[in-house]
Amino acid sequence: MPANDRDEEILQELRKIRELLTPKPTPPPPKGFIAEFKDFVSKYKVIGLAIAFILGLYLGELVKALVDGLLMPLVGLVLPGGDWATAKVWIFSPGMVLSALITFLIVCFVMFIVVKLTKRWGIE
Repeated sequence: MPANDRDEEILQELRKIRELLTPKPTPPPPKGFIAEFKDFVSKYKVIGLAIAFILGLYLGELVKALVDGLLMPLVGLVLPGGDWATAKVWIFSPGMVLSALITFLIVCFVMFIVVKLTKRWGIE
């Protein structure tokens, strides 16, 4: 391969690299209040952050109910006294756990619907 052809090939590659490295022009800012709001929600991932926060709250409630309703009564059998001394014949409280679980599932379903709607509206 002659030197001129090789040099031309190198120049072609360098032009491609320069084109790839050239920053793209920024899109114009959205016009209108609703468009700006959609841009804000999409850009900062507000929906995802809100959903993570809400689910985290209810997951914390679920863990608290598991500990208070199932684990602490077992500890009460080993270490009698305090609030555990007033345990009933049935020492477990599965109602608390079921209530927290059902609430968590309902909140998850509502958040799922919110995500579906926001995607349909073009907000991610």
